[in-house]
Amino acid sequence: MRVAVSGSTGLVGAALVDELRTSGHEVVRLVRPATRLRDGGDIAWDPGAGDIDKAALEGTDAVVHLAGETISALRWTADKRRRIRESRVRGTDVLARAIAGLSRKPQVLVCAGATGYYGDRGDEILDEKSLPGRGFLPGVSLEWEAATRPAAEAGIRVAIARLAPVIDARSPLVARMRLPVLLGLGGWFGSGRHYWPWVALDDVVGVFLLALERETLSGPMVVAAPEAVTNRQFVKTMGRVLRRPVMLPVPSPILRAALGDFAREALLASQRVVPRKLLDVGYDFRQPHLEPALRAAVRSG
Repeated sequence: MRVAVSGSTGLVGAALVDELRTSGHEVVRLVRPATRLRDGGDIAWDPGAGDIDKAALEGTDAVVHLAGETISALRWTADKRRRIRESRVRGTDVLARAIAGLSRKPQVLVCAGATGYYGDRGDEILDEKSLPGRGFLPGVSLEWEAATRPAAEAGIRVAIARLAPVIDARSPLVARMRLPVLLGLGGWFGSGRHYWPWVALDDVVGVFLLALERETLSGPMVVAAPEAVTNRQFVKTMGRVLRRPVMLPVPSPILRAALGDFAREALLASQRVVPRKLLDVGYDFRQPHLEPALRAAVRSG
């Protein structure tokens, strides 16, 4: 299979490209022109300008779209919000329209999404059929997913991976939680009763491979581990793994004052998601439980 991948230098993209090549697939990377000149990337594109080398996309069997500005920041400035939105919505629209117009269209587009789609939902159990939440991230997620429509309308199978925060030694989630806990400064956020979805990098790669190959898999799919944990459980598990005590919370007013909407929508929001579609198709999670996943990440870090 010839697979085009955007975001190939990121955490998920690099791991997926390695796995695809190990499995014998041909991978072509979508990269910005400067990157292409520097390290030999295969297909030049500039989503901000709406430019893409369509001729180089001809004959690809599948496209995986992972590119997007990280949401992690001390605060979401107006410019940061713009970059988060445009990198996802405009980039997806440019790519979806490009492949929809090819004479030899790919069979499938697998596009990254996020569990941020659901917003702050308390104890409500959420799956692929649940309605979106309210706020900046749900709004971006709605536009992001809608931007894949040109591909679907052209007859291309579209699967949207609503990714939970990823656990790996190199992931922002593990890196930012690990140091405070090691220093004895770790604490849960606010009450700690809000649900924090998570997924191991191995499973993200496994799900993308499944989505590429399983012809019946389309539409949104929650990509999160089946074990639901609260923020307090997550932080205490990190403490156990690192053999450090975790005893005190970080008050939510301090987080909101320091980090604004990033704290409200990313750190304090509750998303009790269930990977219903993946469980229904029989996907066997490689890391279904949090503690072994964190131990594996810490060992390899």
